[in-house]
Amino acid sequence: MNKNSMLFSEADALEEIQSTLMRELRRATLDQKHPFRFVSMATLSGSHPGLRYLVLRDLDEQERFYCYTDSRSHKVHQLRKNPALSLLFYHPNKRCQVKVQGRAVIHHQDEVSQIHWAKVQGEAEKSYQATIAPGTAIDDPKEAHSWDTGKADSQFVVLEIRPEIFECLQLDGIRHLRAIFKKSGDKWTHNWLAP
Repeated sequence: MNKNSMLFSEADALEEIQSTLMRELRRATLDQKHPFRFVSMATLSGSHPGLRYLVLRDLDEQERFYCYTDSRSHKVHQLRKNPALSLLFYHPNKRCQVKVQGRAVIHHQDEVSQIHWAKVQGEAEKSYQATIAPGTAIDDPKEAHSWDTGKADSQFVVLEIRPEIFECLQLDGIRHLRAIFKKSGDKWTHNWLAP
């Protein structure tokens, strides 16, 4: 595979690979067409995992991810019981998978949620103002298209995801590359892994 079509190569230092990953993930928060913009998030729910796509909204300088959701959603209930989660990103053009393991902090009606609510504008606010809670059984799809705009941000939640482990897999014919980055205090350790 051409190095230009890869996110990283075996010639790159692990610190450089981590910087490249963070740069690409930050780009995804700004570029709606970036493949890392939509992320799969897995949570634990009893004996079965829960899996869904979310939009990556922000990534701060401490490598904390931010996504938005409705406070009544199943994922919020699952994360209140067990904040452990995994994120999975995939870049099809670069053939690179990034897996993140971490813990969620739920921000609802606090300073963090208010800062992020100010970024939600116009019709997008309705995503967090549905009259009926997500996952509620309904007889007709039209029932779900009712919003209580008078409640403003009362159901709006910001999920702050604090990563503990990053793992990336670069596909390259039969010479795949895999690296792991683990957080220890304020520092990251890193190693190559057999793919």
